[in-house]
Amino acid sequence: MSNENSSPRTLKRQVKDHWYVSYEEAGFPFIQKGWVLPVERWKDFDPFILMAEDWFKRGAFSDHPHRGFQTITYVIDGRLEHIDNGGGRDILEPGDMQYMNAGWSARHAEEGVEDDVAHTLQLWLNLPRQLKDSKTSYQNVYSEDAPVVSFDGGSIKVFSGDIAGVTGPLQSAVPITMSEIALTEGATYTLEIPESHNAFCYVLSGDIDVGEHPVNLKKHGVGTLTFEEEGDKTNTSELVITSNHRRSKVLVYSGTPIREEIVPHGPFVMNSMEEIKQAFLDFRNGKFGPPAI
Repeated sequence: MSNENSSPRTLKRQVKDHWYVSYEEAGFPFIQKGWVLPVERWKDFDPFILMAEDWFKRGAFSDHPHRGFQTITYVIDGRLEHIDNGGGRDILEPGDMQYMNAGWSARHAEEGVEDDVAHTLQLWLNLPRQLKDSKTSYQNVYSEDAPVVSFDGGSIKVFSGDIAGVTGPLQSAVPITMSEIALTEGATYTLEIPESHNAFCYVLSGDIDVGEHPVNLKKHGVGTLTFEEEGDKTNTSELVITSNHRRSKVLVYSGTPIREEIVPHGPFVMNSMEEIKQAFLDFRNGKFGPPAI
């Protein structure tokens, strides 16, 4: 006999797939690049499209356009200068993050500062069809402005979403969670995120075991996670992470799948090739505004 008053079983997350990033040297001012999330697998990562890890110097990502998606850029090392054609200009340092809703017509530059080598992670996050013509916006989240919750053997920094009793400052057009978890050797943390969110983790340093049936991941390791595709966003799931190193750090991202066909092409992400062609035409005709310089 079933108990109608019983609580639903909490989903214990497992690692669904995992791999290590391969890197390629690139011509100056690019230095090195790796695909954390390769774009050809975007359906597996929905609502995320791709994640690139880049090392570069000034001049690599000068003035360029975007339309139809969002970016989340996390600075691992060096300094990153953001410039946009709406008058925005700022410098981000290690541990800082910038969010951009490209919406209808972003035009910006992302540059290394002076002689710095900027080392960044840039995640592309899809926009649903009805938001692809939304207003362009930017938000910087500096490391010290993201709330930190300490626990035995480590801490969690929350950039976005409601996690560990705090709310991250990032306000994205499509709600996501983003957290940075630091652990000492032997420490374990159980991350709670919505059961309906597709999620992945990326190891910045150290050595960790991830999931209910532990999978080992070291630095540069990526793990996609199981989730309830028809789950309730108000129900939480649990992801267990244990450190095997004195200094482990991992980023975890999650978001609700959008479930729309997309065409990622060059600097644009739209729902059809016709819309991609229109974006290139609009850019050539000056509809994205003046250069970001």
